[in-house]
Amino acid sequence: MRSIADYTDIHFIGCGGAGMAPMMMIFHNKGFKVSGSDLIENESVAKMKSMDLPVFRGHAESNLPDEEKTLVVHSSAIADDNPELAGARMRNLDCVKRGEALALLASSYKRTVSVSGSHGKTSVTAMISFILDKNGLGPGFMIGGKPGKGMEAFSAGNGDIFVTEADESDGSHVFLKSAIGVVTNVEDDHCWSVGGEEKLLDNFRNFARNSERLLYVKSPCTEELFAFHENGKAFDPAAYGFTALSTSKVLEWQGFQLINAGTAVEVSVMLGLKRAAAEKALESFPGVRRRMTLHYDDPAKKITVMEDYAHHPTELENSIMSLRKRFPGRRLRIVFQPHRYARLARYIDKFAGQLSKVEEVFVTPVFAAWVNRESVSSEDLAARIGNNASFSGGDWNSLAEKIVSSMRNDDVIAVIGAGDIDSVIPLLIEKLRQ
Repeated sequence: MRSIADYTDIHFIGCGGAGMAPMMMIFHNKGFKVSGSDLIENESVAKMKSMDLPVFRGHAESNLPDEEKTLVVHSSAIADDNPELAGARMRNLDCVKRGEALALLASSYKRTVSVSGSHGKTSVTAMISFILDKNGLGPGFMIGGKPGKGMEAFSAGNGDIFVTEADESDGSHVFLKSAIGVVTNVEDDHCWSVGGEEKLLDNFRNFARNSERLLYVKSPCTEELFAFHENGKAFDPAAYGFTALSTSKVLEWQGFQLINAGTAVEVSVMLGLKRAAAEKALESFPGVRRRMTLHYDDPAKKITVMEDYAHHPTELENSIMSLRKRFPGRRLRIVFQPHRYARLARYIDKFAGQLSKVEEVFVTPVFAAWVNRESVSSEDLAARIGNNASFSGGDWNSLAEKIVSSMRNDDVIAVIGAGDIDSVIPLLIEKLRQ
């Protein structure tokens, strides 16, 4: 792969995507001439247009810059017969997928911190970025989710440190060369999309090899997987005690989020910060949307609406555990949207096992993520959960009506999933306030 300095123009096909738009903006802020195209005009595209950046509606070869020193970046959703991509290849322009472009962007910084793992990447990346920024280090960063109020999802920074998620789902984390590589955990999630479980593990090993220093959360799997790394360090959350983080924050986070916080602090210390300063910064961390987010709370009736992004059995188990600890003795009602048929097929019994532990479950149709239906369905999951579960195949408004109509004082409603299940939340809140 060539150096990023070899290009004057960078063109993004599918520039409105969650992983593409922030990258395009960072390249723009670093002084590159950027342009892009997309089939739809979402919030990101509208913002770029308001900045007079050349963004085109639809895909056509004529959208491409005339400059021959153009790098063309395309998302995985762009097919080979896309006229823009095909035209770029006909002109012999360098064309790379998002993950390779991310590696080029990272190479323009002095130090890169890459966060990979099966769960928790977004939260840990956001926490590290927030800690460094609050302590005046001016990091560049790119976060895969939307942080809470007062924090942006990306920044070009001052050119020293760049913090980014490193995606294992498509194997693109292997392209990153990191000063510090971070692995939050390793499970077999996404193995179907990279060529099998052994290939997934190989990719994690290669990610580690490309990291000068490695920090991984301790588990039997990670200890065996990364034993070869000379500068590898296991972070043991069971042995970590927060000294400058308030008790209320510790109680609020629980489970995974507390492990994520400890991991972020440990990375910050590796970058030269004092541990107390790193922990103290997290007191004002605004969180990441859709990660254990409180949306509604009626203290008089004790009715609460929470949201979490859990879409894997391990994440779901932790969500339920955290909700039980935060709201002891209250009735827990979960609205769960399975994410992708391949994941549901692989883990249906584990999902059912976790969801059978709660008082009531509403299972919605699978968020297919543009994949055709397979042999399993949400109806199958509801049946395996048991009598406490029902399949809710109507629209979001009907589902919200169904939930609210059987509401009791003391209910905690948890909306859980990584698809468009969050669409039901404003409808729930509207009906609860009536």
